[in-house]
Amino acid sequence: MSDKLAELTAAGVAVWLDDLSRGRLHTGDLDRLRREWHVSGVTSNPTIFAKALSEGSDYAEQVKDLATRGLSVEEATRMLTTYDVRWACDVMRPAFDTSHGLDGRVSIEVDPRLADRTAETIAEAKGLWWLVDRENLFIKIPATLAGLPAITATLAAGISVNVTLIFSLDRYKGVMDAFLAGLEQARANGHDIAKIASVASFFVSRVDTEIDKRLGEGHPLAGKAAVANARLAYEAYEQVFSSARWQALADAGARPQRPLWASTGVKNPAYSDVMYVADLIAPGTVNTMPQATMEAFADHGVTLPDTVTGHYADAKRVMADIAAAGVDYDDVVDHLERDGVVKFETSWNELLASVEAQLKAAR
Repeated sequence: MSDKLAELTAAGVAVWLDDLSRGRLHTGDLDRLRREWHVSGVTSNPTIFAKALSEGSDYAEQVKDLATRGLSVEEATRMLTTYDVRWACDVMRPAFDTSHGLDGRVSIEVDPRLADRTAETIAEAKGLWWLVDRENLFIKIPATLAGLPAITATLAAGISVNVTLIFSLDRYKGVMDAFLAGLEQARANGHDIAKIASVASFFVSRVDTEIDKRLGEGHPLAGKAAVANARLAYEAYEQVFSSARWQALADAGARPQRPLWASTGVKNPAYSDVMYVADLIAPGTVNTMPQATMEAFADHGVTLPDTVTGHYADAKRVMADIAAAGVDYDDVVDHLERDGVVKFETSWNELLASVEAQLKAAR
């Protein structure tokens, strides 16, 4: 089944798993996916951790030890999540080594309650970097307005960053600017910028979900916005990473900030279950997938050489037609960003509540 994923990889798309749990690590499943399914990276978020901790007894022994030590709920939560991420970094290390540091990355997110607080986000990013202590780690920072300077400062400190919750083209351009500024400052600070990596997680399916709702049932433009939006993001990426400003950094050894297609599980059963993979194939990209999407593509996905760069004009027409239909793009992406932060905050609070309950039971 993994041959189709090999074809996707050969087309320039890094296949990453959008899931992490202690169970995957204990059973060797993550290592199997790396060896047999061409999985070359892992992303996690508060929702994924909340789900993992609520299922089974994989965390029971560590929770008991943390309870015995009298750790607070927040301290214990960080010990549990960073343990998983550190272990996953070690599992993915062969992919990191064979790709010379390009792939083999595992992401952990800063506390989502800090999304609008720059200084605290920077401190949290540094704390996670020290705590996990693996060079193939990514620190996930949301692309809120307060997050942009935090992204720059974190990169300037020599820390690799996965920028998350990007929905709009304008915000994506701000993210790329923050990346360039971060590398420029890192270089000035004496860091080897060849060792600093970054991806920009551009969210896909949620755009269709929101715009479809505003268009109304059965609208001919339904299911077209997300792919069009992502394709225009790749056009912006090509423009920025062919600039003189970027070339100066590339000459010093820097690697570009790769576009990462996130939220690629299809939520509408009327659509192809692999559309956010098959329609977004382009060189130098990452697609982080839930396992169900990965299995679907491995079963019946079709890899074409490039399904992005020849479609810019069509993508612009789609977005113009959606605007003409009365959908306010700026309002959509603002709503999605706010909603994304709230959802992650909710999941984080659920995670804390779950840890608290387990600590009390262990005591």
